[in-house]
Amino acid sequence: MSGSNRLAGLKARPKGTTVEEVRRVDEVGEARGFLDRTPRKKPGRKPSPRTYQLHPKVFPKVGEAIAAEAERLGITQGQLIEILWKKYEASN
Repeated sequence: MSGSNRLAGLKARPKGTTVEEVRRVDEVGEARGFLDRTPRKKPGRKPSPRTYQLHPKVFPKVGEAIAAEAERLGITQGQLIEILWKKYEASN
């Protein structure tokens, strides 16, 4: 490649964004085998309604006790905290 810049004379032009122009470009692309690249729905499970995360710092004994009680009840630690919160609210 020589030292000259062959692209120096190029200038940016705004692209047409009317519905007709976009449709025409899509048709040409599809005719030449280009695929639609619009984002698809994410695969997998639907998100849980329990999306708020807590990261409490507790003493090891307390953390172990919470984990053991949740395991004994067959629920998650988050569910146990929700039960405890309801009881706390009811006591006030």
